[in-house]
Amino acid sequence: MAKRILKRWINGRNIGIIIVLSILVVYSVLQISDLQKIIYPYPHRTVVEKYAAQYGVDPLFVLAVIREESKFLPQSESHKGAKGLMQLMPSTAQSIAESIGDKAYSEEYLLDPEKNIQYGTWYLASLQKLFSNNRPLVIAAYNGGRGRVQEWIKSGQIDPENIRLEDIPFKETRDYVDRVLKSYQKYIKLYRT
Repeated sequence: MAKRILKRWINGRNIGIIIVLSILVVYSVLQISDLQKIIYPYPHRTVVEKYAAQYGVDPLFVLAVIREESKFLPQSESHKGAKGLMQLMPSTAQSIAESIGDKAYSEEYLLDPEKNIQYGTWYLASLQKLFSNNRPLVIAAYNGGRGRVQEWIKSGQIDPENIRLEDIPFKETRDYVDRVLKSYQKYIKLYRT
């Protein structure tokens, strides 16, 4: 009986050691930047960098938005009708096309990665100007609308000089801002050399 208990204890301890070692190996592997780049890829690099430079937006910020909006699936469409990599609403894209003088605009453009990235990056640039490059406000406006964010500021719900995530009234927007900021930090760590 004592031998059986001792044998179970030794086997249990060995299994525990194997589990701990497995966790450490997986953690170590995930810390390798090349493997992290699988989780945080940089597709459409030339297009992203082209429009980021043209409109004055950090390309890694654009990537973070794309990652959280569509997980890099160009044919994505939300239940609300937002389309493409940067999940633009057709009405927003139409307005952007008019602003940049794109007379050939078609809603089909939203599923074209280059056009979607161009329009989405232009929109991020316009939000950066409006909100003095305050990233949390820019992200909140990208998700919840510029008018809504301006109203939150006007009503004192959020302080643009000291924005805290918990002050953002909508949980969906608050969570979205948090995810984009975390992705952005990860992209900076992986790709900024």
